[in-house]
Amino acid sequence: MTRPAMAANTVLIVEDEPKLARLMADYLQAAAFDTKILSDGESALVFVRQAPPALVLLDLLLPGMDGVAVCEQLRRFYTGPIIMVTARVEEVDRLLGLEAGADDYLCKPISPREIVARVRAQLRRLAWDAAPTRPHGVLELDHAALRIITRGGRSLDLTQGEYRLLSLLMERPGRVYSRQQMLDRLHADGRAVTDRVVDSHIRNLRKKLEGLASGLDPIRSVYGVGYAFEWPPEGRL
Repeated sequence: MTRPAMAANTVLIVEDEPKLARLMADYLQAAAFDTKILSDGESALVFVRQAPPALVLLDLLLPGMDGVAVCEQLRRFYTGPIIMVTARVEEVDRLLGLEAGADDYLCKPISPREIVARVRAQLRRLAWDAAPTRPHGVLELDHAALRIITRGGRSLDLTQGEYRLLSLLMERPGRVYSRQQMLDRLHADGRAVTDRVVDSHIRNLRKKLEGLASGLDPIRSVYGVGYAFEWPPEGRL
């Protein structure tokens, strides 16, 4: 059976607070996005099967099926970005969403402008995944030599741990990876035992990347969760 094509510019908002849902929709529409608002997970599953949106903004605390369960169900057939929206601040709640398949999360109270910025970032990542060549291919990884190469030909040697983490982050730019997911990538060398190891590798990576271009820091820290990779501007390298 052929799956329906994704709507290129539609954002599905799954939120049971009408005022918040309307606020998010208004800002997204002002940014030239089409929106659809639904207030429960069951309706969202039906809608996404029939008319897959470009992105889903999914509240964690929904009536009936909660956001984590909805996310797990969506990931059985939906490949687009999912941003989890939560009023809970505990780290475990953020991690549950990411482990269920969410690409990013936002904590309430939410800045409408940040919503638009995060949506745009995820859709840029989606375009990068779909493109036959990288639209921002200013950095390349050399697997055999364990190094990173810039478009200008400069190279930077990496340790095995640094290479494994950077290659994971670069697989899906814009996606937030939890420290546990990053530890799982590191386990192959037998050295990773706590999430402090991840933070140490990231600090070292940032220092090395800074050596390629002053102020270069494509690794975004996500407080209490982990890290994401954002492509640097074309002109930086």
